[in-house]
Amino acid sequence: MSFAIIETGGKQYKVTASEILEIEKLNAKVGETVKFKNVLLLNDNKTTEIGSPSISGATVEAKLLDNVKDRTILIFHKRRRKHSRKKNGHRQRHSKIQITKILSKDGKIIDEAKAIVAKKVAPKVVASKTTTKETIAKKKIVKK
Repeated sequence: MSFAIIETGGKQYKVTASEILEIEKLNAKVGETVKFKNVLLLNDNKTTEIGSPSISGATVEAKLLDNVKDRTILIFHKRRRKHSRKKNGHRQRHSKIQITKILSKDGKIIDEAKAIVAKKVAPKVVASKTTTKETIAKKKIVKK
C-alpha cells in the first residue's frame, strides 16, 4: 500500500489514491484538478523517501469534489452585571477532494485511483401504481 504525506492549509495529511478527505478551502472550481507540490514523504510498496523539508518534483493530484461548510460553532460573549451580551456563529469552509494520482520526483506514477467516485446519492424509491384487491382491502381496514 503506497501513500504520501502532503501539507496544505497549515496541516499535514496522509493520503492514498482514491481517498476522499476534507481540507481547508481551496480557490478552485468544482471538478478541477488540484496539484499539491509540498510532499513531505513518499512511500512505495518497496521504498520510502523522506524530504528535507519536502521532496522537490514530487506531486499529488486531486479532483475537487465540492466546497462545503462545517457545522456552526456558536460564540457567546457576556459581561456580567453590564447587560451586555453578544452571540455570534461561525461556519468554517472546507474543500472536499479525492486523490487521483501520487507522482514521484521523476514523474513516475506511484499510485493511481482506479475510478473517480462521485457524490453518493441514495437510490430513489418508486411507488408502484398497480394495486391489487389485497392492498385495497388492507387500506379499507386501516381507514375504519
